[in-house]
Amino acid sequence: MKTRVSDKVHQSLYQAKTNLSRLVERAAGGEEFAITKNGVPMARIVPMPKRSKLRFGDLKGRIRFGRDFDKPLPREVIEEFEGKHS
Repeated sequence: MKTRVSDKVHQSLYQAKTNLSRLVERAAGGEEFAITKNGVPMARIVPMPKRSKLRFGDLKGRIRFGRDFDKPLPREVIEEFEGKHS
């Protein structure tokens, strides 16, 4: 059973499970849905916020590496990665 309250569409849990793929596609298009159980709203499906694409140079000056970031790892650490426990 679908009911519209304010601008959100309410879907029963059963309907949401049955139509999850469609609801996700519609949410990606900007719609919001409330999922109800026994008529009580329990969860929401909402669109993800739009993210701007990262462009070359956007992080310049925001990421810093230690002077020794490319220093070889200690032998013990390498052995741990290789599964050779000392």
